[in-house]
Amino acid sequence: MADIIALLLPFFGLILIGYVAARVTRQPAEALGWMNTFIIYAALPALFFKLVSRTPIEQLTRVDFILGEIAATYLVFTIVFLIGYLGRRSSSADSTIQAFAGAYGNIGYMGPGLALLAFGEAAAVPVALIVCFENATHFVVAPAMMAIAGGDRRPTGQVVRDIAEKVVMHPFILSTALGFAVAALKLQPPGSISRLLDYLSQAAAPCALFAMGVTLALRPVRRIPAEVGYITVFKLILLPLTTYLVLSLVGSFEPVWIYSSVLLSALPTATNVFVISQQYGVWQERASASILIITIASVFTLPLVLFVIQSGLLPPDLLP
Repeated sequence: MADIIALLLPFFGLILIGYVAARVTRQPAEALGWMNTFIIYAALPALFFKLVSRTPIEQLTRVDFILGEIAATYLVFTIVFLIGYLGRRSSSADSTIQAFAGAYGNIGYMGPGLALLAFGEAAAVPVALIVCFENATHFVVAPAMMAIAGGDRRPTGQVVRDIAEKVVMHPFILSTALGFAVAALKLQPPGSISRLLDYLSQAAAPCALFAMGVTLALRPVRRIPAEVGYITVFKLILLPLTTYLVLSLVGSFEPVWIYSSVLLSALPTATNVFVISQQYGVWQERASASILIITIASVFTLPLVLFVIQSGLLPPDLLP
């Protein structure tokens, strides 16, 4: 357990440093703009390209893994949505944000660095596939659900074009697609380009985690939503368990693929959930509070997940 805590300490330490720095310096939220730009448009795309481009193409075409992972995520998404919509009588728009809080993990900012440290370079492929395809799915589902809920009053054609543009032009998707092409053609970037990619990718995790801490500090909790209790359980416990069960049913995968997927499913809620809520003007304050509370709770649940994996208590395949 001491090794696991030592593994996680730098990650949560960087979040804490960002949180404290924001509280002490009291910089406005706009001051974080260029760092977020660097993370989203340079550092993380470089990391995803590097991971994918160095992988044999046959490992990048596991459709069964991609569909299984997304199915597990949206099974939990649907259950949380129905609890909010039918059980708590929340609006469709509010229930959508609640569902994202329970199913949309911080896979982009925390996932790659943590999985690579925990499981080594073998985790690169499943992590890249999860980040790419799950984010692409979220980019489709969020505006579609809000359009159905009436939160997006633009013409249907414009909504569809906006969804397509976000999916096709997002830096994560573009960098991963380029990595696929390089892997398929078995190309080798020049040494200077490889070194630049290394510099950028090494900056991805520290900058992303620091920015995450700043973001949490700039959204103080004014009240704790009643829904956060069951959303936390779904996000940190039931989503990784569901992912494990679904992938065990779907096919036979290397242990590191299963464990990487479970670990990414156990990450706290992505700050993008607040961005979505802010964009459509629904459940904003409660989304912010939920992200902070779930992130704090993950300090205790993530070590347990890693302990279960690394101690051998979780077999790599439930149905061998």
